[in-house]
Amino acid sequence: MARVRYGARSEAEITAARAAAATLPEIWSTGVVAVWETDPDVIAAVLPPPLKPTEQPLVRVNISQVDLPGHPLGAGSVAVAAAHGEQQGWYPLVMPMTTERALIGGREVFGEPKKLGEVSVERDGMVVRASLARHGIAFVEVRGAVSGPLPLPEPAEKLDFYFKCLPSVDGSGSGFDADPVLVHCVRHERFRTLERLTGDVVLRESMYDPVADLPVRKLVELTIGEKTSDQKGRVVERVSAQALLPYLHQRYDDARQILDGPPQGSVR
Repeated sequence: MARVRYGARSEAEITAARAAAATLPEIWSTGVVAVWETDPDVIAAVLPPPLKPTEQPLVRVNISQVDLPGHPLGAGSVAVAAAHGEQQGWYPLVMPMTTERALIGGREVFGEPKKLGEVSVERDGMVVRASLARHGIAFVEVRGAVSGPLPLPEPAEKLDFYFKCLPSVDGSGSGFDADPVLVHCVRHERFRTLERLTGDVVLRESMYDPVADLPVRKLVELTIGEKTSDQKGRVVERVSAQALLPYLHQRYDDARQILDGPPQGSVR
């Protein structure tokens, strides 16, 4: 009988697949990063426990074109500064990806809030435009001009927080099939180019990706650069299903979200 590819793999095939996954080639990306201060109460409103706000209410947008062999990938992230105990990092609210493979791997393995979307990074001489779009709405757009080179930073470690969970199979929206877990994902980043941008960040209303609730009060950083990174994750604790449930809508498109008001007490 010919080999049935959906059949069980042999131990040797499983071992070979694991070895290949553990030795990925160095992959570079060209990305625009914008960091700004927003309203502290908005940051507090979007963080599920046990995450807490940091001293500075920061939002970070990363919009990148990843130079994957044979199939370029557009990858984006909108994250807020957060702390878990003594450790500070970023809590992504949405991570648009242009390919299904990148989306599924990140969601199933790490619990990343990835969604299919459109990611664009365009540079024409000194002029740069980058955007994240879904459902025909460019909900984040960064526009700027290169204003000069920046010193290359030393290789650095970046920490992201994810919640890995499975909504209950009965579809009632009343819970999870197992206790959710909090994941610490550590990335080691290294740059080969970095330039300062002078420009602005535009947030557009979207009922699917309501990042417009994170207004730009003060732009802290705006850059374009080429970097490479790796990532490793680990489960650090199980979290309360009931405490996480009110935030579950962050991960999914729900048209009824248009009925939600802005965070109580926020300044618009």
